[in-house]
Amino acid sequence: MRIHWPLYVMAIPGLVFLVIFKFVPLVGSAIAFQDYSVFKGFTHSPWVGFKHFETLLHHPDFARVFGNTLLLGLLRVVLVFPVPVLLALMINEIRKSALRKGIQTALYIPHFLSWVVVAGIIFDFFSLSGLFNIVLGWFGAEPVLAMQDSAYFRPVYVLSSIWRDAGWGTVVYMAAISAIDPQLYESAMIDGASKFRQIRHITFPLVLPTVLVLFLLEIGNFLDLGFDQVFNLLTPMTYSAGDILDTYVFRTGIQQAQYSFATAVGLFQSVIGFILVYIFNRLSRRVSDGGLW
Repeated sequence: MRIHWPLYVMAIPGLVFLVIFKFVPLVGSAIAFQDYSVFKGFTHSPWVGFKHFETLLHHPDFARVFGNTLLLGLLRVVLVFPVPVLLALMINEIRKSALRKGIQTALYIPHFLSWVVVAGIIFDFFSLSGLFNIVLGWFGAEPVLAMQDSAYFRPVYVLSSIWRDAGWGTVVYMAAISAIDPQLYESAMIDGASKFRQIRHITFPLVLPTVLVLFLLEIGNFLDLGFDQVFNLLTPMTYSAGDILDTYVFRTGIQQAQYSFATAVGLFQSVIGFILVYIFNRLSRRVSDGGLW
């Protein structure tokens, strides 16, 4: 620490942020086991054990909401997560620096738009006068109100996730690729390896540890799909396909001031996320001898 003290000093703001916003709020998780009242506070609110967890599990909408959450989480892991990896591998093969930077910038820009703006663009795109129905009209098809049809919600969720965040997700992978020793590629070229073989036997294996770490972090948020995105894309007609735990808690917990119930659902999500991270970390260590711990 005496030698590398500047690095530890640089880490202090991040550690302070972690403690204030991640560890201190854990104390508030206690209200999941109380009938919390803002007037009585933590100390005087009555303890009720697992009452709110039982209410959640026996609620008539729980099966539908939990099923939607699992399905959208699975779609995000299977269809959305691999896209930044593939984009990074493709961008790395672009030899013209100006073209590569231009493509990267174009892919990064959507990430800086809020989900309110993105949802507005999507609703305009799928409106009766939007581009989607204009293209359908070219082929003689009837116009479709896609955002009011539950069958379109999940494809829209996946595509909007890819469009907004896939480019930003390439940042870490591009950094990992740039750290690969160029001599490995030179040796492969001397041996006659094609570009595909270089990617398969050099780039991807060396990037895989980074992919596994980010995958484990993604698994930890498996049930945390992002309230902003789903809430802004959701309409009353698409609740059957898009209503998830976050939006359900917002309606029944926050809007109705059932703070203990909302905390119980959040704790439920966190526990499942931890279990998934633990399981996949064990699998990761067996497969590649890498993981979070």
